[in-house]
Amino acid sequence: MPQLNPSPWFFIMLISWYTFSFLLQPKIILFTPTNSPSNKELTTMKTTSWNWPWT
Repeated sequence: MPQLNPSPWFFIMLISWYTFSFLLQPKIILFTPTNSPSNKELTTMKTTSWNWPWT
């Protein structure tokens, strides 16, 4: 059963984790969100009830 032989797949897994951890992750971390959170005050909306003519 060749799928149980870890020899070629273990090396591929190590190379892929190395690529992600040391090459791609620092580049991804550098991205900043375009809409940063701001300190806006919460405003509450004043609602009025609807006057139904049949009640």
